[in-house]
Formats: sequence, C-alpha cells, structure tokens
Amino acid sequence: MSRKRLYAALALLALVTGCSGNAAADGAVKLSLDAALPTTVPDGTKIVVGDPATEVALKLSGQYDKVSKYVQFANLSGGPQTTEAFRAHALDVGSVAEIPPIHATWTGLHVKIVASKFRKDPLNHPIYQLGIAPGTTVKTLSDLRGKKIAYSPGQAQGALILKVLQKAGLTKDDVKLVELPSTGDVYTNALAAKQVEVAPIGGVQIKRYLAKYGKDGATTIPHGIRDDAGHLYVPTESLEDSGKAAAIRAYVAAWGVAQIWIDTHPKEWIQGYYVKNQGLTESDGQWLVDNAGHPDISADWSGAIQRQQATIELLAKETGNKVIQAKDLYDLRFQTVAADAIKAGAK
Repeated sequence: MSRKRLYAALALLALVTGCSGNAAADGAVKLSLDAALPTTVPDGTKIVVGDPATEVALKLSGQYDKVSKYVQFANLSGGPQTTEAFRAHALDVGSVAEIPPIHATWTGLHVKIVASKFRKDPLNHPIYQLGIAPGTTVKTLSDLRGKKIAYSPGQAQGALILKVLQKAGLTKDDVKLVELPSTGDVYTNALAAKQVEVAPIGGVQIKRYLAKYGKDGATTIPHGIRDDAGHLYVPTESLEDSGKAAAIRAYVAAWGVAQIWIDTHPKEWIQGYYVKNQGLTESDGQWLVDNAGHPDISADWSGAIQRQQATIELLAKETGNKVIQAKDLYDLRFQTVAADAIKAGAK
C-alpha cells in the first residue's frame, strides 16, 4: 500500500469509526495502566483491529459474530502501516512481529504488547531463511563476510540480519548492508537481479524463490536463530479507555482461540485463507502450514521478555537508540488472557 493510499485509508477509518483512542480528550476518566482489566464490554464500544488473518479465522470457525459487536477490522498489517495508524488515532490493535513495538517506542509512541504467539520447535520451523543469490557461494554464516545483504531498519528482517551477524562474529563493517523495503517480492527480485547477494526471505517466498531460480543456482540456508515472535500490540491511550480495554481483553481471548482453531483445522485454513483469501495455490498453503509447525501461546511471558531484552540491547548498540526495558513493553495484565481462553475452549 502506498503512503498516499494509507493516509486516505486512515482518514476514512477515523471518520467512520470515530476512533480517537484518547479518553482524556473525550473528557472521560482515564483507566490507570495498573488497574484491574474490566471484563464487561459496554454497549456501543468499538475497537479497530488490524489483524486480517485472525479476521478470516474467526469467520471460518464461526466465531466472528462473537467479536463483531465491538470489533471493526481494518485491512492493515505490518509495523510501518500499524504505527502510522496508531499515530492517526485510527487503530486500537495491530498484529506484528518482534520489532515494531520496540521501534514505535523509540519514535515516541507509547504502546503495549497484549498477546504473544511463538512456534513450538522454533529452530526447525523458522519464519525466515537466508536467500542466496545465484552465483553466490554462502554455505555457512561465516561466508557472509564481504557480502551485499538486504537490510530493512525497523523491521523484523532487519533485526534478524543484525542477530545473524552477531552470531557469525561479524559487524556491519564486515558486510555491505543494502537498505531495501522488505515488502512483497522485493527481496527475491533483488536476489535474482544480484542487486544483493543475501536476503532474509519468508513465507511462500522461500518456496517460490527456489522453484523459480534454483535452476540458476539460487539457494537458501538456515540462520539458526529464533525468529518466531508474533504480537498484538496497542497504543496505551486505548488501554486508558475502560470500554476499549475491556474490548481489547475480549479480543485477545478470541484471538487465542482462533490461533488454536487454525492449528487444528489445517485443511479448512489452507482453502479458506491461503487459497480463497490470499490467492495462493493449495500446494503453497500446505507448505506454509507444514513450515509453521504448531503455535505456542504461553501464560508466562518471562522467557519472551528476556529474549526481547536481548534484541533491544543489540538494536540499541547498532542503531544508537537508548536501551529500553522489554518488561515495560508488555502489559502483564494480559499475560494469561489468551492461554486461559484456550484452556476454557478445550473443556
């Protein structure tokens, strides 16, 4: 989505939903960020959610009507679009990977993580692999020295490259980082054109890259680093509105149940989401399901916070930003919400 189209979409969302997200501006009493979460969603409450995949899962599983009373979905995803929507007060919940909440905080936006999803056996079910351009020999991470590597600051792929360099005992000075947006097939096209020699590629792009360019010598290698973090995060001003806080809590519960439905209904998910919604082939969908493995939604965020802190410290060192505390990014009032809903749904 272009920036012009994004702004137009945000303006329309704000107009249609009246999503100011600012309780103080509306004259309401703010809900303290350490107050107990309200459990009843008041009539008329609406939150705008940028989580397209879960929207489809809720519809396919027959659960959509349970959230439609208080949720309006927006076709927005990814860190940059979500951050822009938060700033425009046009979005209350976004679905992203590890980096956007960190980057948003560094840019002065106050956000909190309210749900986290990981993968079981994450090293054998990575989101990304390192794509290697045809004619380039990279078999191990140490072979990255001197290579041109695609890099997207502020996004998960960019952070992954910094982690890979750290694991390989290399610095940014030992390679040539080429800044490119990590959207669509930009990275695979850059590899094929030898604009870069290495790029982190994910999802079905891995399968398609090898199928299209493997005959020319294109390869991929595993990076051996956990890259499985996925979060729902929100602007704190939405949590300071008691009605919205209750709606966000209810959505996190529904989100948790939806992730388990996806895992336990792979055929329906492949047909309903990957084929009908995303326009992929059934083969592509099956590859994505197999590659993803099974979700891990824990009621204990301590390990996630520890890993996030390590990421923050690495990024701060490499970007010159201030070290922030990962625990401050998480709203621990939500720590058990999704896991509890999954348990209740299993009974």
